[in-house]
Amino acid sequence: MNNNTKQISAKDFIKLNFKEINVVDLREKDELLVRPFSQALNFPFSSIWENIDDIPKDKPVYVFCHSGELSTEIVSILTERGYDAVNVEGGYSAVSQEIVKNPVELDAKNVRCPSLIIKVADTVKNVFDRQHIIVEATESSFASDIAVWCERTGNKLISIETKNDIICAEIEKNSVKTENKNKMFSERNDKNFLVFSCDLDKTIAAFIMANGAAAMGRKVTMFFTFWGLNILRKEEYVPVEKNFIEKMFSFLMPKGTKKLKLSRLNMCGMGAKIIRKIMQDKEIKSLEDLVHDAVSHGVKLVACQMTMDVMGIKKEELLDGVETGGVATFLGAGEKSDMSLFI
Repeated sequence: MNNNTKQISAKDFIKLNFKEINVVDLREKDELLVRPFSQALNFPFSSIWENIDDIPKDKPVYVFCHSGELSTEIVSILTERGYDAVNVEGGYSAVSQEIVKNPVELDAKNVRCPSLIIKVADTVKNVFDRQHIIVEATESSFASDIAVWCERTGNKLISIETKNDIICAEIEKNSVKTENKNKMFSERNDKNFLVFSCDLDKTIAAFIMANGAAAMGRKVTMFFTFWGLNILRKEEYVPVEKNFIEKMFSFLMPKGTKKLKLSRLNMCGMGAKIIRKIMQDKEIKSLEDLVHDAVSHGVKLVACQMTMDVMGIKKEELLDGVETGGVATFLGAGEKSDMSLFI
C-alpha cells in the first residue's frame, strides 16, 4: 500500500456530507442488486481501467470495494492522477455494519397527518440503504398508515408497538430491486386530480391526498379548472390588461387560498375562520403550508388554459411554478394513473 494513500474508517465515512464528495463503488453490478448503495457512482472493478478517466474530479473522491483491498489500489492510482482520493477502510462490508449499528431516530410526536407521513418519507429518502429508522408518533392513524406506506413503497416494517399512547415503528430502508418490487412500480400508480371546486374544505382534502401520494413516491398532477383556478391566484394585485367582463369576474371571485369559503356552514366567512383556528390549535398544517409542501415535493399544478381564457385569468396572476395545459394534459396524466379524482 502506498504510504501516501488517504484512509477513512467506515464509522467516519457514513458521517460525511455526501453532497460535498463523490463516492465510487467498485463492486460489480450483481452485488449492487442485492446490496445497493444509492449515494455512490458505480465503476465496476472489472472495467475500471476503461472508465477511470470518467470519475469526476470536482470533489474529493471516496472509494470502496467489497472489503477494502481493491479500492486501496485504485485510490493510489487516482492520487497519482491528481485526484483528492480517499480509501474507505473495510469496504462496503464495514460500511454496511456501521449503517446497521446506527439507526436514525425520528421524533414525530404531535405531528399530524399528512405532515407525519411526509416527514417519514423525507427521512427515509436521506438515509442509507438498509439503515433503520425508529419513528415515535402520537397520531392514532399512524399504525395503519405506516404499514400501508411501507408495503406500497417497498420499505420494510420491522416492528410496530404502542406504549403509553406513543406508537413506535422501526423501518428498514429497502432499495433492492426484486422482481415483486419491479412489478409493483411498473403498474400505473400516478395520481391525477381534477380540482373543480374552490371550497376551502374540499381544497384542504385535495392537498392532503396529494401530499400523501407524493410521500409514497407517486407522481401527482393536480389540474385546476373553472372555480378551482381561484385557488392558484396570487393574493396581491397584479397589473394586467382586462376587459369589463374579465374585471367583473376578477372582482367577484376569491383571490387565493385565504379567501376560500366552506361548502357548508360558512356563516359569512366565520365557518372558514373557525376551521382554520381548529387546525391551528390541533397543530394541523394550514392550507397554505399544504400547498407549499405539495410543490416542494414535486406535485405538478396545472391551470386549465381554456378556463383561464373564459374567466379572464392571466398567467401572471397565478402562483409561481403553475403550468398551463388543456384537456390532453389532463387525460394524458390520467392514462398514467390508477386513480383520477374529481373534486
